[in-house]
Amino acid sequence: MTHDSQSGGWYRELDCRLDDFVKVLSEGDIGTTRYAADFVERIPVYDCPDLAGVLSDEVQRSRLQAEWARVLREGAGVFILRQAFADTQCIDEATRVFEIIIRSEKAQGSKGGDHFARAGANDRIWNAQEKLCLAAPEVFAEYFSNQVLMAAAEAWLGPCYQMTSQVNVVRPGGEAQQPHRDYHLGFQSSEGAERYPADVHGMSALLTLQGAVAHSDMPVESGPTKLLPFSQRYAAGYAAWRRADFRDYFERHYVQAPLAKGDAIFFSPALHHSAGSNVTADIHRVANLLQISSAFGRAMETLDRTRMCEAVYPVLRERMRNGRMQPAEIAAAIAACAEGYPFPTNLDRDPPLGGLAPQSQSELMQRALHDDCDLTELSRRLKEHAWKRST
Repeated sequence: MTHDSQSGGWYRELDCRLDDFVKVLSEGDIGTTRYAADFVERIPVYDCPDLAGVLSDEVQRSRLQAEWARVLREGAGVFILRQAFADTQCIDEATRVFEIIIRSEKAQGSKGGDHFARAGANDRIWNAQEKLCLAAPEVFAEYFSNQVLMAAAEAWLGPCYQMTSQVNVVRPGGEAQQPHRDYHLGFQSSEGAERYPADVHGMSALLTLQGAVAHSDMPVESGPTKLLPFSQRYAAGYAAWRRADFRDYFERHYVQAPLAKGDAIFFSPALHHSAGSNVTADIHRVANLLQISSAFGRAMETLDRTRMCEAVYPVLRERMRNGRMQPAEIAAAIAACAEGYPFPTNLDRDPPLGGLAPQSQSELMQRALHDDCDLTELSRRLKEHAWKRST
């Protein structure tokens, strides 16, 4: 990233200059994209059915993931995965569950506010990750056994990531969001962001990966995410994005890429972006917004991962027994529900054994499957694990 608009190691909103921002954008280079099948508005597009062999080969998988990381860090800052879900049946099944949750929460008086948009303009499910897992564990297991999602997450964050998601339904006439950057520093006020030194501004974008899975076809008129490619390269962007001149520039130069149901898009949280307006009369734009956090950061939402593990475990056990899920698919589903990072913990009760770290919840799940434990035994082990981590 270009370190400009810096004052003594700190970024300040008043020091940010639009000319510097535009220069960074103009210097953006697509770079080498060996595995991309196409480009839309300078955004690389990958055909996932063609990547099956790549993802199953350790060397090629690493090269592809390195390419994705370069795109997010130095390139357009965003890439599209066409047919991330080649079979969209689980997408439809998850959508039906989400619709039931939306109706239920509305009946309970929930208004489902939105970040960067007027409350009530759209339908939003917070903590959709846990709610889907508990309501429909079989659907959850099928959905998050997806190898492409796992590969994308690990490309930017490495292993032990924390998966959270929120569902956003933009009805016909739904309004656009304000352009913004995202979690962590994107959720700070201008004054709050200025309190963090420049190196933390650079680090913030490395702690989270933003993504979305299209649960409906999303032509441009339905308002798919508005994006400003290469804007994540502007180092002072967390201090600058609220300025009127930067927002005006965004609205004049953003691009949008249509998505089909089952496509996915991933982008740096430092990319200037916003959800678009749905100007159609009959398209209900549905997206599952993935916010995936590094093991070294803090996730946005609190999830009851023990309940999630207990809900999905019988499904994984049954599918492992009859060969309906391969080990890599089971690992991806576990990564989407169990805590993959063993810290913080109570080292008096939970000392490292055979290494530098104690057992994580995801490792416990894998061991229980290996031992063919029933649900009662898994619950006992989870309870003991939670006790070890408490004071």
